[in-house]
Amino acid sequence: MRTPTRPPLDGLKKKLDQSRAERGGMRRDGFLRETFILPRNDARKKAQEWFERWPKQAYWTTIESWFERPGDVIEFTIRRLPSSD
Repeated sequence: MRTPTRPPLDGLKKKLDQSRAERGGMRRDGFLRETFILPRNDARKKAQEWFERWPKQAYWTTIESWFERPGDVIEFTIRRLPSSD
């Protein structure tokens, strides 16, 4: 008896890509993320702007990751919930 061949996965891959594009890059954890690459002072101002606009207590705003690039440039990802409770 022969084993059945696997079905082609092209349709599934296409459907997943389309679904992810419609979500606008939102991961399943519900957080909205944005990545910035800015000079140090501008990065600090941008982070302060986010924390003022979306307070940590209500939106769980946090700097998810950051990295120092050459030339005193900071790359960072900040995340928050889409709405507060």
